[in-house]
Formats: sequence, C-alpha cells, structure tokens
Amino acid sequence: MTSPFFYASLPMRVSFGAGYRSKLADEVNKLGLKRVLVLSTGFQEDLAQEISDSLGDLSAGVYAKAEMHVPIETAQDAQRFATDAGADGCIAVGGGSTTGLGKAIALEYGTPIIALPTTYAGSEMTPVWGLTADGVKKTGKDPRVLPTSVIYDPELTLSLPVGMSVTSGFNAIAHAVEALYAPDGSPIISLMAEEGIRALIKALPDITRDPDNIEYRSEALYGAWLCGATLGATTMSLHHKLCHTLGGTFNLPHAETHTVVLPYALAYNAPSAPSAVEALQRATGCADPATRLRELSLELGAPASLRDLGLTEENVETAVDLATRNPYANPREVTSDGIRRLLTAALNGAPVTD
Repeated sequence: MTSPFFYASLPMRVSFGAGYRSKLADEVNKLGLKRVLVLSTGFQEDLAQEISDSLGDLSAGVYAKAEMHVPIETAQDAQRFATDAGADGCIAVGGGSTTGLGKAIALEYGTPIIALPTTYAGSEMTPVWGLTADGVKKTGKDPRVLPTSVIYDPELTLSLPVGMSVTSGFNAIAHAVEALYAPDGSPIISLMAEEGIRALIKALPDITRDPDNIEYRSEALYGAWLCGATLGATTMSLHHKLCHTLGGTFNLPHAETHTVVLPYALAYNAPSAPSAVEALQRATGCADPATRLRELSLELGAPASLRDLGLTEENVETAVDLATRNPYANPREVTSDGIRRLLTAALNGAPVTD
C-alpha cells in the first residue's frame, strides 16, 4: 500500500540538449526581459563574455565575481552592479557559486534567473538560497530565487576538469541520497532520486576515462538534473547541515566536502532509513551503498579526507557545536557524540561505519 504523500512540482522551464545555449536569446525574449546581467566566476569570465556577446543589446554586461558560499559582501556588490546596469534579469553561467549569486540578487529584487549550468551542482533546480556572513552560512527557501528557466547544454560541461566533474557529480548524488529519507519525500521524488544516482554512478567512471565524450556528459547532466530536482522538492538533513557548516565556517571547497562527507553521513543514517538503503542498493548495485560510494570516489581520484581539504582536529568541536545547535529533521537522532565520531572519521579518511 502506498502511504499518503504530498508533491508539488516547481514552476520553471527546462530545455535539455547539446548546443541549446544557442536558444538563450529566444528564452530571454519569451520571458519579456530587456536587459539581463550575465553572472559567472572569474574563472569562467571568458564564457560569460561569449554568452553576453551572443545576446547583443539584450545584455546588460558581465559580472564575473561569483564566489563559493556567496559571501554577503559579494552579494551586496552584485546587487549594486545589477541596479546600476539597469538589469531586469540575470543569466547564471556556471555552477552553484554563480547560481547562488543570482539568487542573492533575486532575493533582494525579485529579478528572474535563467541558469546555464556548467557543473552538476543542482542549485539551479531549487528555491534554496545561501549567504555567508561572519563565518556562518545561512540558508533559506524563497520561491523568488527559483530560476525561471534552465538550459541544460551538455557541451558546456565538456570543459569541466575530470576532478571537478567527479566531485560535482558526488555533490549531486548527495542531494538525492538525502531526498530518499527526507521527511517530506514521496514516491515520485524517490523515483527521481534513484534514477539520478544510477545515471551518475554510471556516467562518472565513463567521463574519467573519456572526458570529451558528449554522450557521457549528457548522461551525467541528466542525472544531476534529477538529483537537483529532488533537492528542490524536499528538506535536506544531516549531510547538508554538516557541509554547510564546514563550508561556511572553515571555507572548505563545496563539492569536495560533499564528496568526502557523504559516505559517512549515509552510514550514520542508514540504520534508521531502510527504504532509502534499498533504493540505494538498486542504484549502486551494491549491498553496502555507503562503502560503495566511498570506494568509487577514491577510485575516481576524489579527496580522501576532510584533512586533505584543510580541516584540523581543532576545528571538529566547533563544527560539532554548530551542526547540533539547532534541531532539524533527520532519520536518526543527531547527538554531539555521534557527529563527533562522524566528523573525526571523515577528517582522517577512516573506514566507513555507522
């Protein structure tokens, strides 16, 4: 018997196909926008300028200062820049950092966002925003920050280095893993989560072997889309709380942190989430999904520990305190001792246990 559930689809347009970035001007016109600001990180400024040039008079210019974890100072500077440029919308070209910056502008002014993802982060599929101030990352949900349109062009991911492709893919998998045991999950979300994980588990090793293969890139982007959609439709739990804490407070790299923490957080929750484990067993083809995710990440060259990312023993207690300070939904009780063991194991790259 299917248990009662609620499901609300998010209002956005999605276009998926190689070369579909060429449809961007049409999308801008469909939304009735007149001057859109193109956002990117400094690393992707050339791509952002190319996109801006393709838009002609529809472009209000390029702002290429997006940063990881969206520092409040950068958000405020971008908001001023958008106002001065007379922008009535934003084009977010990049991953979670750039999409997050677009959301910061939308949170202030309600300006529509068109996202062109170049990674597998999934932020483009969610109404979740995040801002970091005084070493603390604050997150929230607001329908104003949900991108109005998303153009998935696998060609834009061809330049994503293999190492970043792997960690970005595991970041996406983490969204779907937590969606499988989310308190507001549903059979629809579980189907999307399982399929998204399956697609990425298959595609990431293929990309590692042949990063220029557009079919492999398409499969990974398809999986990331599904995983991102589950992130947007459910409440995230322990894993995301830990990663937001580690990123916002210690400035650890976002995707890499998700990759390292995921197997440990899953192992912690697995005894209290049997249905999620069953779905993950099907998606990974392994009886112990947490161990399999850990092994696969290492096989594909991902970082082995939080220590590799810059965390120290001295940081653990601060992280434990922040991650347990406020209650949040999680299938297993969150305790200081439990989180301390989890983070210590992830710090040292120890074998995955519950």
